Amino acid sequence: MDLKSYYAKIRETEQLLDGEHVVIVSLATSEGGKAGVRTEVPRAIAAKLITEGRARAASDEEAIEFYDRQRDAKERYDREEAARRLQVVLIPPTETAKPKERS
Repeated sequence: MDLKSYYAKIRETEQLLDGEHVVIVSLATSEGGKAGVRTEVPRAIAAKLITEGRARAASDEEAIEFYDRQRDAKERYDREEAARRLQVVLIPPTETAKPKERS
């Protein structure tokens, strides 16, 4: 393998990608890679995986769906954590003074 051309391809792919982080979709690989898994990775790693044929850049619709699912999962987690941290204090009733009987 020619390392110069390998890294040149990675740099070219990296220049085509927009943003600091990129949503990628995994492809099936001979090593057992599962197809269709969406992940957000730094641009340099995305370029490497795309060049190696292990992933592809997600479409705009796929990226929006990925971010929506991430946001929903975070909101659900935050609600569960808030419910778990909720503390309830029970105060026992005090004995109430009985009114004195008048004679």
